[in-house]
Amino acid sequence: MKFLNIFLSTGMAFTSLCVYSQNAPSTSTTGTGINPSISLILSGGYNRSRQNPDDYKLTGFHQSTDAEGIKRGFSLGETELGFYANIDPWWFGSAMIALDSDGAISIEEAFVQTSRLGNGLTAKMGRHFSGIGYLNPQHAHTWDFIDAPLAYQAFLGGQLKNDGVRMSWLMPTDQFVQLGLEVGQGNGFPSSNANQNKIGHSALTLHTGGDIGPSHNWRAGISSAQIKATDLSLMVDNFSNESKSSLFSGNTQLLVLDGVWKWAPNGNTSRNSFQLQGEYIKSKRSGHLTLDTLGTNITHALSLPQSGWYLQSVYQFQPLWRAGIRVERLDSGTPVYAANALGGTQYNPSKNTALLEWRKSEFSKFRAQIANDYSREGAPDRIISLQYQMSLGAHRAHSY
Repeated sequence: MKFLNIFLSTGMAFTSLCVYSQNAPSTSTTGTGINPSISLILSGGYNRSRQNPDDYKLTGFHQSTDAEGIKRGFSLGETELGFYANIDPWWFGSAMIALDSDGAISIEEAFVQTSRLGNGLTAKMGRHFSGIGYLNPQHAHTWDFIDAPLAYQAFLGGQLKNDGVRMSWLMPTDQFVQLGLEVGQGNGFPSSNANQNKIGHSALTLHTGGDIGPSHNWRAGISSAQIKATDLSLMVDNFSNESKSSLFSGNTQLLVLDGVWKWAPNGNTSRNSFQLQGEYIKSKRSGHLTLDTLGTNITHALSLPQSGWYLQSVYQFQPLWRAGIRVERLDSGTPVYAANALGGTQYNPSKNTALLEWRKSEFSKFRAQIANDYSREGAPDRIISLQYQMSLGAHRAHSY
């Protein structure tokens, strides 16, 4: 189990039926450049909320103008179409195309990755999820809860992507230790993805972990990212606590701490298992903000330190059933901007979520989730969500 957990966490394991070896020849099991493996994720469900999702916001936080709440009623979830293949003995290719409930098509990931650099080195080029934190590198359909934690919504725009290059090094030690370096253009919030020659996104990651006896294993990490923005469109609260569209140019520094501990009797997860995980994100935005105040645009230097965290646990109490709880909090901090001209009130959003999941197999699951959401000051919300999720075709093995 130790070898498998460590190998999965390097991000070099593929397909749902076998583990992809870095030195293995190309086979039809993992797909080839001529005959790629194809996967399809189908999801949908029903949501009920007290508050209007069109008015959703995180009070005290500068969100992207594209941010929105969970839609009410029945809706089609995100559909993901994936292609994976060994291109030749030296390269592996992957692409994930997403179709949202409104019919908009986007490329979540599209990258090539080395297979035989050796010495524990791996290079990835193209569009990919940033390697910071624990949840961020994973596709959302593999998350234990239906929605992203508040800290991910506030600081990563839900999930942080990057168009660029990532290098990782798996150290030759008995304990799993992996270093990562990524640079690129940036892709979406908190970057503006401006047309420029400068590097818009850079990050350093360090993860380590191992086994404690036959039934326990763990992983912990620290990540640091620097993200640049030019005329990033944000929604900012004014003195009347009304959201106004504003523009930010400057840098966002992110510090992410993550940890996970897993338990299963003698490593057998077929009947019982338990997982405890959490992440802490600290953000500091420094630059200039152009704010619409009483119909007049004003530009001043901005310094805004904020932070947030979540802690969640999921327990598999029967072979087909799991239950989970997630607690999360945000700290809106104190902005420094033109003698506190930002106005508004200092408010720290929070949310508590309970989950029940029935999973007939690795490829099909149904989830019920209830959340008490205090994201909006003076407008607490209770959100009930039902979701189905199905996986068709060959699919990459999930990371640790």
